[in-house]
Amino acid sequence: MVEFFQHLFALDFPWFFEQYGTTIYLILFLIIFIETGLVAMPFLPGDSLLFTAGLFCKSGQLEILVLLPLLFTAAVLGDNVNYWVGRRLGLSVFQWKFRGKPLVKEEYLVRTEQFFIKYGSFAVVMGRFIPFVRTFTPFAAGIAKMDYRNFIVIDVIGGVLWIGSMMMAGYLLGEIPWIREHVDLIAIGIVALSVAPLLISLMRRNK
Repeated sequence: MVEFFQHLFALDFPWFFEQYGTTIYLILFLIIFIETGLVAMPFLPGDSLLFTAGLFCKSGQLEILVLLPLLFTAAVLGDNVNYWVGRRLGLSVFQWKFRGKPLVKEEYLVRTEQFFIKYGSFAVVMGRFIPFVRTFTPFAAGIAKMDYRNFIVIDVIGGVLWIGSMMMAGYLLGEIPWIREHVDLIAIGIVALSVAPLLISLMRRNK
């Protein structure tokens, strides 16, 4: 399992192809589903994973017409699970512990609530593009008992924009030789750009 996560965070797609073959489609589905659906797993790769998947679609090792709807479904299903967990269980999840430590950090919910206050319902769409916030946005919407019909419409729009833009960016830029040869650097860059708004916000709050 440790080896699996080492290759996952390194976005070592060739290793996954070698080890799992076409089962990689299921693995990618589960990663996106878990990252968006479980508040205890906000650290899994999202943006960089989608971008890299787009690159490998361009190389012909993955089918983009299969992967786009598959990962869109994973993202929407994950958000719906998260929404209903928040709606049914609410703040009690912060009492869950693993080896004496909180399983879910309350500070992430606080940041997400501030995000909601600033952007309103549109936060469901914008939150898709921000790590950690992406995981806690549907959960916070559930706690706040946001009207489900409004939530699902906005969530579907956000899912289309997030999955489509990240994967198509990788697919289109996959024609550039330098990008194909430096997938690891591109992935690191995407993670850095994704996390930057959170770091800036944290530094401002500390000041």
